[in-house]
Amino acid sequence: MSSPGVMTLRDVHKTYNGRGVPVEALRGVDLEIGAGSFTCLIGPSGHGKSTLLHLLGGLDRPTAGSVTVLGEQVGRMTDVELARFRATRVGFVFQFFNLLKGLTVAENVELAMMYAGTPVRQQKTRVHDLLEAVGLAEKRRARANELSGGQMQRVAIARALANNPDVLLLDEPTGNLDSASEAEVMAILDDLHAQGRTIVMVTHSSEIAARAERIVEVRDGRIAS
Repeated sequence: MSSPGVMTLRDVHKTYNGRGVPVEALRGVDLEIGAGSFTCLIGPSGHGKSTLLHLLGGLDRPTAGSVTVLGEQVGRMTDVELARFRATRVGFVFQFFNLLKGLTVAENVELAMMYAGTPVRQQKTRVHDLLEAVGLAEKRRARANELSGGQMQRVAIARALANNPDVLLLDEPTGNLDSASEAEVMAILDDLHAQGRTIVMVTHSSEIAARAERIVEVRDGRIAS
């Protein structure tokens, strides 16, 4: 694994208020993830994997403890700082794609750059390069709702890479895909890892996890192994 650590969690706790009853999603997590590494988070549903991923990406804040990503204390950022951090430093890919289905493929990818303030001419060039990289250049004018699940996920990856983030975070990115589409998505991730991108992925698939450099098991809100 590459080093030094690009993401560090120290004694991280996360508690949610579930119908008036505190629910401990994370219970004292210590974890360091190296720059340029490919890490898979595994474990049963509801045991804290996605919560951990959301904390790394600034989608949520810890109840206690520190989350440091790319030298930034994520839990101490203002809302404005967090929004900028998510838009420019971290790329997200979700199980259900989260594309705007009424927009074209190109427009979905451009949208991420619009939020980051990228000049329009630069957006056009970047979109072309990204769609080439995920094998969808010929689909740039297609509506997102005209694509297969595998194609939508490849667009989601292109969108996540739009602002050239340092870290790519993926939550069950192959969970809704058939075997052929899963293979296409994993080939893209393997290439990104080979290029030095830091990748953290949640998965329930032992076969998918085996492709990572490191497997971290999350169980009962703690790092089990």
